[in-house]
Amino acid sequence: MRTVLALIVTVLVLWQGVIWLAGMPPFLLPSPGAVAEALWLNRAEIARHAGFTLAEVMLGFLLGSVLGAGLAIAMGFSERLTGVLRPILTFSQTIPVFALAPILTLWLGFGMAPKIAVTVLIVFFPVASAFLDGLSRTPQAALDLAQVMGASRGRIMRHLRIPAALPQLATGLRLAAVYAPIGAVIGEWVGGARGLGALMIHANGRMKTDLVFAALLVLSVMTVIFARLVAMALARAWRRYGV
Repeated sequence: MRTVLALIVTVLVLWQGVIWLAGMPPFLLPSPGAVAEALWLNRAEIARHAGFTLAEVMLGFLLGSVLGAGLAIAMGFSERLTGVLRPILTFSQTIPVFALAPILTLWLGFGMAPKIAVTVLIVFFPVASAFLDGLSRTPQAALDLAQVMGASRGRIMRHLRIPAALPQLATGLRLAAVYAPIGAVIGEWVGGARGLGALMIHANGRMKTDLVFAALLVLSVMTVIFARLVAMALARAWRRYGV
């Protein structure tokens, strides 16, 4: 805790020092005090926009995680399907999500749907990739023993391969929890009037840089808390099921 506090104080001191030494105008780099004031004066508006962003993050994370884990299990059942879909998944990561956001907005409108879709796309790959990697690393000796004992592919998947791959799934989910808010904000930047991303765009257009920094601070804190809650939930689930 002391280390975190010391780091925060150091960052604030360096921030204020840069402003003093470089003579940065407030519209380029507001002071920590100005950001704190903007955060307090606009707390109701920021909280309202943060609520929309949080809803998009949670829904996108849930859908992306379920779809990613489901596809990994399906690919785990079929080597042929894995051979077909793995290159497609890899290729999909070469397309910037930011480039897809306007298209999704055009297709789905300016509501929450395109923001959730962008979040799903960002969450989907790390979950599917990590879980599939875990499923493919089940000890061969355990697989051979299960087959000798006459276990079906479904029972092997359920009782052997999935439990063995849960640590890798947890890693993918932790990464996805950090990436999910990025997807929501990207969608809000492209189109929409609600959410922290939209608030930052509107504030930037009005040269209210202090409000931009305040919204960014709230987004960062939200991301840290969300990622921490996901990690805690995973740790609790793993202890419950003896993983």
